Amino acid sequence: MVSLLASCAFSAAQAAEPDPLQIFAPLNLPQPINAYHSGSGAPGPMAWKNRADYDIHVQIAPATQTLSGTETLTYTNNSPDSLSSLWVQLDQNIYRSESRAAYSSPQRVQGHTEGMVIEGVVLSEGGKETPVTPRVSDTRMQVPLAQPLQGKGGHLTLKISWHYTIPGEWGGRTAFSRNAEGEVYEIAQFYPRMAVYDAERGWDTAPYLGQEFYLDYGDFTYSVTVPKGFLVAGSGELANPEAVLSAQERGRLAQAANSETRVLIRTQEDVQTILHHPTTETQTWQFHMANTRDVAFVASPALLWDAARLDSPPLEGGADAKNSAPRLAMSVYPAEAAGPAKWDRSTEYVKHAIEYFSGKWFPYPWPNAVNVGGHGAAMEYPGIVFDGRKDAGAELFWVTTHELGHGWFPMIVGSNERRNAFMDEGFNTFIDVYASDHFNHGEFAPKRDVEFAPQTGNPADDIMPVLKDPAAPVLMTPADLISEKYRHGVTYFKGAYGLKLLREQILGPDRFDHAFRHYIALWAFRHPTPSDFFRVMESEAGEDLSWFWRGWYFNNWAPDYALNAVSYVNGKPEQGALVQVENKGWLPLPVVLAITWVDGSSTRLTIPTETWYLHTTTTLQIPGKQAIKSAVLDPDHVIPELDRSNNSLPVKAGSGAPGGTPVRHEVHKAGAP
Repeated sequence: MVSLLASCAFSAAQAAEPDPLQIFAPLNLPQPINAYHSGSGAPGPMAWKNRADYDIHVQIAPATQTLSGTETLTYTNNSPDSLSSLWVQLDQNIYRSESRAAYSSPQRVQGHTEGMVIEGVVLSEGGKETPVTPRVSDTRMQVPLAQPLQGKGGHLTLKISWHYTIPGEWGGRTAFSRNAEGEVYEIAQFYPRMAVYDAERGWDTAPYLGQEFYLDYGDFTYSVTVPKGFLVAGSGELANPEAVLSAQERGRLAQAANSETRVLIRTQEDVQTILHHPTTETQTWQFHMANTRDVAFVASPALLWDAARLDSPPLEGGADAKNSAPRLAMSVYPAEAAGPAKWDRSTEYVKHAIEYFSGKWFPYPWPNAVNVGGHGAAMEYPGIVFDGRKDAGAELFWVTTHELGHGWFPMIVGSNERRNAFMDEGFNTFIDVYASDHFNHGEFAPKRDVEFAPQTGNPADDIMPVLKDPAAPVLMTPADLISEKYRHGVTYFKGAYGLKLLREQILGPDRFDHAFRHYIALWAFRHPTPSDFFRVMESEAGEDLSWFWRGWYFNNWAPDYALNAVSYVNGKPEQGALVQVENKGWLPLPVVLAITWVDGSSTRLTIPTETWYLHTTTTLQIPGKQAIKSAVLDPDHVIPELDRSNNSLPVKAGSGAPGGTPVRHEVHKAGAP
């Protein structure tokens, strides 16, 4: 509610003269400091996280488009609390006609199924198995416990069986679609998933309305039974290649493990052979993935498959000894998606994204990364992403990089994306911007798509519709309250641009990168809050950034500077110039002033935020011995100025007081050019 009220106050604040006492007042962050969240933003001395481990077995029946499964879910309660019940997420229930999402987000639920039909729940504890009657409420299932599950390491096992009808393409993130050569099943949110119990609110039981997820970490073993000839690509490592791959395919995979460029594992000829030899037999594909919050997979007889090596250290001898196979960047897609400017380059993009993000921010912790050319869900899961078979060119690069970037936010840094969307989409879009600059000498730079700077590629200009719209929500608005109209402009674009401003205009790359890497390392495989992020960045970068958090995250404030006047000391150019600058905005970002003299020489100085602590107008004394030709604020167009019409003054040579007479108090002497 605080963030919504702040948004409503936006227009009044922007219309008024900026008040330093409000702009620079101490900021009380939403999450208080306690034993679980320290003042430095690090996990506190009593921090904990619960754990969910899964052994899942599912089967797809193409004749009926149904998925049926069983799982053994081992839940460990590391909290200090005893739990009288457990909460489990049933995301497939979003497709029920009476679901809450069908009313709140009808654009996301355009078809209906009976949802996830729970066939049985059995509690296994201490060698005793007891059937349990759960309480299902929308997309949540509460499992009552006869005896509370004790904290600080208590654990139990649930055995759950279920089935559901796989939605058509209208299912979006989990769907069945048909290509010219066969069906494609993109399967996600397909098993009952444990809700998170945390120190902020206990059980987080926000219903699934079609936005994002919040999950605990654990180890996954899962198997997928499908008709023989289907290719299954999934999160983690394929555990039984000898049983499901031909000797030729295994040989090609071995070749890919040593190749910097893609190697075709399953070709168009292979697909045709499979399609022309139908069978009623089935195969079971087995996968393993350690220390992950989720898994997903794609299954189809119609997909081509290529792969190349990931230049990353092998995952062996450490926390995940089972993941010792070569690490691969992979793509699977139908023949219609192939082409030199299309999916032939997908694995090149996958390889770059994983290697770049690993080197820049935090090492990729899983064995493989898979890009799926499907119906176009543009959705991410650990180790696998679902993109569109029609994507090509820059769009394919951008969407591949973005979806794989989610491997870091929120798959590694497990923020609550159900509630704090900017820590998911905004953080990820931010790292994507630099990945675009880095790839192949900027082949697809600058990033310019629906997620970031969609109009011109310059975020300082393209963010203006958001900053000038009094109805636009602020970044701290809960995810489910941000309408589709503003979702990309606020959550993705403004969220990413804020970090870009922080990195390039406020802290500088060295200080920002150190602090941001520290944040990722502190909260890898944990659950940070926005307050944790704000505190880490302040503590590690050495700045009080309350003014920036308040203006950019809690409000839609913006900078607005005016160059009011240029004159000369005692009216003589040889004695230096006096430049008067006024702050009219509520977000006083550092701003560059560029001075050009009549002989073409120039100098620049940065006016820091602290300039505006006690006043809104300042006069800068610029040393020099000749007349000034021009003065310009923000010459590189890098900050989101509300009004640029007063950012420059052409100066008439020879005039004693060009541009008017500046105020003579509070004169600040700038360094010599």
